[in-house]
Amino acid sequence: MVELEGRLVEIIFQNEANGYLVGILDCEDEEVTIVGCLPALKEGEVIAVKGKWIVHPTYGRQMDVKEYRHVQPSTKEGILNYLSSGVIKGIGKKMAERIIDHFGTDALEVIQYAPQRLTEVSGIGEAKAQTIAEAFEEQRELREIILFLSQYGISPGFAVRIYKKYKEMTIAYIQENPYRLADEIIGIGFKKADLIARTMGISPNSKYRIHSGIRYTINTFHTEGHTYAPSDLLIDRARELLGVEEEAVVEGIQEMALKQKIQLERQDEEIIVYSMPYFYAETNCCNKLIELSQIALDTLEIDVDEEISNIEREDGIYLAENQKEAIRQAITNGILVITGGPGTGKTTTINTLIKVFEKLKKKIVLAAPTGRASKRMTEATGKEAKTIHRLLEMGYSDEDEGMLFQRNEDNPLVGDVIIIDEVSMVDIMLMNSLLKAISRGTRLIFVGDVDQLPSVGAGNVLRDIIDSQVIKVVRLNEIFRQAGESMIVVNAHKINQGDYPILNHKDKDFYFINRSKNDDILNTIIGLVKERLPKHYKFDPIRDIQVLTPMKKGDVGTLNLNKELQNYLNPPDKYKRERELREKIFRVGDKVMQIKNNYTLKWTSLDVDAEEKQGEGVFNGDIGYVQYINTEEQELTVFFDDNRSVVYSFTQLDELELAYSITIHKSQGSEFPVVVMPVTWGPPMLLTRNLLYTAITRAKSLVVLVGTENYLRRMVDNNKIVERYSGLGIRLKKFFDFQNS
Repeated sequence: MVELEGRLVEIIFQNEANGYLVGILDCEDEEVTIVGCLPALKEGEVIAVKGKWIVHPTYGRQMDVKEYRHVQPSTKEGILNYLSSGVIKGIGKKMAERIIDHFGTDALEVIQYAPQRLTEVSGIGEAKAQTIAEAFEEQRELREIILFLSQYGISPGFAVRIYKKYKEMTIAYIQENPYRLADEIIGIGFKKADLIARTMGISPNSKYRIHSGIRYTINTFHTEGHTYAPSDLLIDRARELLGVEEEAVVEGIQEMALKQKIQLERQDEEIIVYSMPYFYAETNCCNKLIELSQIALDTLEIDVDEEISNIEREDGIYLAENQKEAIRQAITNGILVITGGPGTGKTTTINTLIKVFEKLKKKIVLAAPTGRASKRMTEATGKEAKTIHRLLEMGYSDEDEGMLFQRNEDNPLVGDVIIIDEVSMVDIMLMNSLLKAISRGTRLIFVGDVDQLPSVGAGNVLRDIIDSQVIKVVRLNEIFRQAGESMIVVNAHKINQGDYPILNHKDKDFYFINRSKNDDILNTIIGLVKERLPKHYKFDPIRDIQVLTPMKKGDVGTLNLNKELQNYLNPPDKYKRERELREKIFRVGDKVMQIKNNYTLKWTSLDVDAEEKQGEGVFNGDIGYVQYINTEEQELTVFFDDNRSVVYSFTQLDELELAYSITIHKSQGSEFPVVVMPVTWGPPMLLTRNLLYTAITRAKSLVVLVGTENYLRRMVDNNKIVERYSGLGIRLKKFFDFQNS
């Protein structure tokens, strides 16, 4: 390897997350471009590097750095350059010159070992000397910590985050208990901490290890949609993870409960275990829902039935009796749930509610869980609907490394009536945040289809609320004539009731193509998306047609379907930039989806007046299109469906997936002109009635199923719903039973 030493005179590009840097190194004889993992460097620092020469097609010869170390400058000129570079907070060029004039080549030793002597320099008092000493020490500590953690496979970006939390105690804390990394640093899981601990020789029976393993196991229940874990299942899973005796796990659970790290409750004959955030969220939701259902409301002076008749006449619409009942109940109840399947008039009911409350001069607020759902709500009502996150004014706390909402019990939402659509998608944590921000006297109306899949996050909120009988519920069950002409609507209700759908009705919007082999199913789907549907119906193959599938793996899972559809719909082209990430390729023009919540990603958008808006937060399930790839800046720009533009660094691309095909779970809250779906073999848990129901109700204009009628019938017949361990319904029922005892 080639070795060079010099001063970093310019940083062209620097990624703080992974430490990647492109810079110019002044090696006296020449200036060299260096690239590689060079974390926490600043312009002006002197470093020694080892690496190999490479030739970039655009930028020419560069050194690909494999190793580097800091070199403390020893000459007056070198020390002056270092101190005046801005590396040390509090020292600018003029102050650096005064320090060098006074201490000469001893300047750095004075700063490190005798910082009080800095007061000998004009313009430096005791406080300034202390600030300079602390900044110098922080730089030294950070380098040490990056080096220490790198031996355990922890990236520079995480090392910086860890240092920000623990400061000078970082190494001591980790050596004492590496499992605190899993418990306190988002992104470092139990398995990584366990690997570090084993390397350090920490006992497998360490209390730290057992407690952290229990906490990790409870979190796996949360990722599966549960708000709590039955103790027997928790013990079995934790024992398997940790490889210890059952007694050690039981003892660990008891110790954590005594320290109020977890919450134990008795439910019927079993003990259940909560992590504290989910326990607080569930109990708060229960209390707030009960409060809203019982609070005395202001009396509204209106003849509801007369007003409904006026709206029917003015808008030329007809409301079913249940729709009218929903409007009456919204007037008299603090909280109301309106549920119904496709074609039952949920949107018409919302629009009528808006008109009634506007007549009463009430401020109405509209929201939905996702960007796509809020956009649909805006289009359907003609009123602005926000995402719940935006409504609650989401912020981000660097200190807690988590999201914060500006709207809460101390700063509630301003509105007389708040209507939330697609509530089946709302998990227990988001519901808790929403309910905290609802003030006394506000009317809260939940709208959703309880037969859809439950939320991706933990909980079964809408079903729990409905089943409890504590909250007033109105079910819309009349299919309107126009909707009844749609086979999508007819078949959705048939499937939901366990009846076999009507297939291939002439000139309708619901078709089934019989194919038995997976490769035939795959080729048929490609042909439909690429040629047949665009040619016959004029649908855009990328923007209008969405392939939904129950699974990720296999010939007709999302991974293979996306690869094949990308090749046909957006093939490689010498004029299209692309970026490869492991087994994925992102290309300009690709349809992509955000697959995790990222509360700090910045976005910009133009409103109707062409004014630029800015904000933070891109969420799981948001769909957009790759607009631009900048290989020089290592950035990829995505333009999302709700007109937001987001710039991703290449290191963030694992948050994106191709979205020509997505899982049915990921499609919740979305609506597409066309849905194409394979119907073939899969695990029974993925061949269920409500999965099929959810898929076909995502389609607005056309559904095409491709596969065998045998597996279609299996899906219709399979009404097994994967049980979710959720205590909200039980808590609400206890109150209901107590109230009626």
